[in-house]
Amino acid sequence: MGFWIATGAFSVLVMLVLMLAVLRPRKVSVPSAAYDLQVYRDQLREVEKDIARGILTEEDAARARTEVSRRLLEADRALQSAKADEARASGTDRVILGAGLLATVATAFAVYLQIGAPGYPDLPIATRIDLVEQARATRPPQDQAEEQVPFREGLPPDPRREELVAQLRTIMEQRPDDAQGLSLLATNEAALGNFRAARIAQQRLIDVLGDEAGAFHHIDLAEMMILAAGGYVSPEAETALVRGLNLDPRNGTGRYYAGLMYAQQGRPDLAFPIWRNLLGDSTIDAPWVEPILLQIEEIAFLAGVTGSQAELPQPAAPRGPSAADLAAAEDMSPEDRQAMVESMVASLSSRLATEGGTPDEWARLIGAQIVLGRTEQAQAIYDEGRGVFAENPDALRLLEAAAAPLTGPAE
Repeated sequence: MGFWIATGAFSVLVMLVLMLAVLRPRKVSVPSAAYDLQVYRDQLREVEKDIARGILTEEDAARARTEVSRRLLEADRALQSAKADEARASGTDRVILGAGLLATVATAFAVYLQIGAPGYPDLPIATRIDLVEQARATRPPQDQAEEQVPFREGLPPDPRREELVAQLRTIMEQRPDDAQGLSLLATNEAALGNFRAARIAQQRLIDVLGDEAGAFHHIDLAEMMILAAGGYVSPEAETALVRGLNLDPRNGTGRYYAGLMYAQQGRPDLAFPIWRNLLGDSTIDAPWVEPILLQIEEIAFLAGVTGSQAELPQPAAPRGPSAADLAAAEDMSPEDRQAMVESMVASLSSRLATEGGTPDEWARLIGAQIVLGRTEQAQAIYDEGRGVFAENPDALRLLEAAAAPLTGPAE
């Protein structure tokens, strides 16, 4: 409040000084009509002197007086009109000045409300970075952050999964070093929304695997920690992210959470390039694309980067045949459909075999093989996909849905 009182007082003081400077009496230029009046008065006096000296007759003097008097009256009217115009202009100037000063002050306050920080002193960039690093070093740990998470509405009940998880918990009490069991427990606890239990199981899995733990193990642990803490990236989650990204710098999930971490810590200058580059490396269906697009304009503004979202690198279209592609293929002639789908399938199959891919891409490949009538190949891809995503129940459900035509409706 003291800040606003002080700035308001200074603003009023500045306005008064400017108004007084404008309204202060000053030497005014003399209108030309005033000089004319003086000249005509002098001419009247000269007429009288000329009569006294006998230069003019009374008749000539009368005519001269009449003409000079007429000009004198005209000059007087012109002088009065000039004074009236000057008075009106002076009043208008005062109104314009007052309105301009008020508008300037109001605009200054409005802009400050948008970009200012009342009560904070000027901070050089180096000082701001030091303050951020101090805050990073003293931010709450994972356990404390989890305790501060407000009540969160749970996921829809899944009795079958809950029964499975209950059985897994019992089994893992007896077999605490079973890596496969720990992986299943962590995945299913997370699927039920039990993120604290999930991250505990995931941490145990990493301890059991030791040096064999891969990048996705550490990044999955970081994600479970972040979800358990309500979206907050704790020091422990940061450690897991760094380990995962050191093993796989291209991991999209890890890069997204790294950008989120810097955004939370007041370093938009570090968050923005991470998210900008991740957008350019992603397909439009990547799970992190939508949350990045929702936040990146604000992060760019805070980072001092100008430009619109349209000027950022844009995610690419999904690779491989999409549902729309397959639907379009159904309206083609058999020969055209066969040629189009076979081209897509060959490209996607080759890439998945050499580079791997997402569950969505595996499901597209299965669907495309079914469209081509290659049920044996589709079944083989489905079986292989079940092995690849054995620890990912959501991915398995996606593959099952794509392969449903192979097995027929469930009983």
